[in-house]
Amino acid sequence: MSRILNAIVAVCPDLGIGNNGNLPWTPVRLSNEFKHFRRMTATPSVTGNKHSGKQNVVIMGRKTWFSIPEKNRPLNNRINIVLSREYKAPPAGAHHLAPDFNSALRLVDTQLAEEVDQVWVIGGSSLYKELMESLGTRRLFVTRILKQFECDTFLPEISPDKYRLLPEFPGVPQELQEENGIQYRFEVYESIEQ
Repeated sequence: MSRILNAIVAVCPDLGIGNNGNLPWTPVRLSNEFKHFRRMTATPSVTGNKHSGKQNVVIMGRKTWFSIPEKNRPLNNRINIVLSREYKAPPAGAHHLAPDFNSALRLVDTQLAEEVDQVWVIGGSSLYKELMESLGTRRLFVTRILKQFECDTFLPEISPDKYRLLPEFPGVPQELQEENGIQYRFEVYESIEQ
């Protein structure tokens, strides 16, 4: 059985996900949205069993890694894999380096197989695209920010013939959220078997 791959992303109405290497709404902080990101990516699915010894993996591109404030790198309680074709060793703090997405997945399924629970892609744009176009079961955890900000990086279109919006998902609040005058809602999409 192939592993379910997850992606988590917050998007503006135009699917913008970043601007100048930051989140589009910077300097506004969406603390609860960040807590949602942390809870989803750091909590193993092995329900309630913190003693299973398994951790989730977060896979990200080099620019995403460097967009995380240094004091927060690596993302704790998660195995951090950074993708880069230029680097010969993981950037300081990262746990593993892979040249591309498929190599990262091979690393997860071989060398890290015993320690990994869920796999999360956390950016950037080309990595989301690769995950969204790959085969197998894929889940997209999307935070829809209901306000437009300046963006220079975008999430690919979520195609309704490839992904369906789930009516609900365990642990994901359904009600409209609001922080610092910005409203948003959480959505979960799952790939449709082709």
